[in-house]
Amino acid sequence: MRRAAGIAAVVLACLAAALAIGAKDDDGASGKTYEIVFDNAFGLTQGGDFKIAGVRAGKTTDFHIEGQARPRAVVEAKATQPGFAALREDAHCDIRPQSFIGEYFVDCQPGASRHRLPDGGRVPVEQTSSTIPLDLVANILRRPYRDRLRLIVGELGAGLAGRPEDLSAALRRAHPGLRETSQTLRILGRQTRTIDRFVGDADRVIAQLEARKRDVTRFVRDAGDTAAVTASRRRELAETFRRLPAFLGELQPYMGRLGDLARAQRPVLADLQASSGRLDTFLTRLRPFAAQGTPAFESLGEASTVGRRAVRASEQDVQELRGIGRDAPGLAKPLRQFLQTTDERNRAVEPDARAAATDPPAGDKTHISGGRGGFTGMEAIWDYFYWQTLTTNALDDVGHVLRVQLLQAGSCLTYTTKPDEEGIDKCNQFLGPNQPGVTTPDPTAGSVPPASDASAQPVSTPAAGAKAKAEPAGAARDRTTALLDFLLGP
Repeated sequence: MRRAAGIAAVVLACLAAALAIGAKDDDGASGKTYEIVFDNAFGLTQGGDFKIAGVRAGKTTDFHIEGQARPRAVVEAKATQPGFAALREDAHCDIRPQSFIGEYFVDCQPGASRHRLPDGGRVPVEQTSSTIPLDLVANILRRPYRDRLRLIVGELGAGLAGRPEDLSAALRRAHPGLRETSQTLRILGRQTRTIDRFVGDADRVIAQLEARKRDVTRFVRDAGDTAAVTASRRRELAETFRRLPAFLGELQPYMGRLGDLARAQRPVLADLQASSGRLDTFLTRLRPFAAQGTPAFESLGEASTVGRRAVRASEQDVQELRGIGRDAPGLAKPLRQFLQTTDERNRAVEPDARAAATDPPAGDKTHISGGRGGFTGMEAIWDYFYWQTLTTNALDDVGHVLRVQLLQAGSCLTYTTKPDEEGIDKCNQFLGPNQPGVTTPDPTAGSVPPASDASAQPVSTPAAGAKAKAEPAGAARDRTTALLDFLLGP
C-alpha cells in the first residue's frame, strides 16, 4: 500500500508539473470558456465542478439545447484555475457521478493534439459520453416488472422512433465499456495480419521456451534476486534520483559543446565520405594481407601458450631468486652514486680550457659557468678513446692519414734490416718506384746536420775527413741528382 501510494504521489506530481509547464507555455492564461456537447446533460447544475484530468479547474456556467431533429445539450464550462485552460482539439469529456446522492460533474481529458482549443472552443458530441445514472436505474426497479416493461417500450419507442442510428450512437457514447470495446475491435480488425503472425510466432516462442525452460527458470530466479537486491538498496537508488537533476544541469553545457563538436565535424565527415571509395579500395587490398597474416597470429597464439607454460614453470625459480635477492648486497644505490659522481663538473681532477670550449650550453647541469672548469669523469673516459684515435690517425689541415699496415702471412712478418732482392719483390709495400736507401741511394748519406748555434763549428773526425778526401769529385753531384729524382719522380 505504501509503495502504491508513493507511485500515485509521483504520478500526480509529474502530472501537476506537466500542467504547470503547459500553463507556462500558455502565458498563464486562465478564464477560458468551452462549449461541450452531450447527448444528455442529466444531473449537471450551474456552478458544478468542471475538472480537467481529475483536477478541479473551474465550474459549469450555463446550459442550453440546440437542434430540432437531433437535439443536443450544450454545456458551457469555464476554467478559472491558472494552468488548466489547455484543452486540445482531441479532448474527450465525460459526465461522471460525484456521489450516490445524485450529484454529477464534467471531467475532460486534455488530449495530445498540437492544436489547442481557443477561448469559446467546442468539444463535439463524438468526443463526449454520458454515464447512465444509477439513481434512475434504482428508481425503475421500484416499480412492478409490468410497469418497467411498459416504460421501456413506450417511452423509449416513442422518443426514439425512426432513430435507430442515433440510439446506437448514444448507447455507445453513454457506456464507456461499449465505446472502448468498439475501438478495440476496430484496432484488432486493422491488425489481423499482425495477430496472425503473432500467433504463429507465439507457437515458435513457446517451443523455444519449452526447450530452454531451465534457462527461463534461472532467469526468473535471477530476476527475483535482482529485485530483492534492488529493494535492499532503495536508499541508494533514492539518493541517485535525488542527484539526477543536478547531474542533468551540469550535463547540459557539455551536451551543448558536443553539439558544437558534431557541427564542426561535418566537413571532416564530408571529406571522409568523399574518400570512402579509396578507403574501400584500401580495405579490399588489405584483405589478402590480413589473410597472409592470419597464420602468423596463429603461430603467435601457439607461442603464447607455450610461453604461458614456461612462465608458470619458472614461478619457483622466481621465488628462489627473490629469496636470494633479499640477502644479496645492494648494487643499485652504489652504482647510482658512482654514475652521479662521474657526471659532476665540480669533481673534475684539474681545470682544462678544452672543457670550457666544448661544454654544453647553459641550462645543462654540466655547463661550466665563468669559463673555468675541467672534464667530468664520464667525459674523460670518452676523451681517452677520442684522443687515442687521433694519436694513431693523423689529422691536419692537409688531410687525414689512417695508419693501417696489411701484412701477408709468411716470411714477410719478420722484420729485416737488410732485405735481399727476392724479399723486396715479395714483401714490397712501397708507394712509388723510388725508395731512398732501398732502390735508390740514400740522399742523406754523408751529410752534416746543421749546427744549433751559429758560432758552433762543424766537427770532423779523421775517418770522415779521410772519406771525404777519398770520395771522387762527382759524388756530391750524384747524391743531389738522386735526391731530386726521389722528390720529382722519374
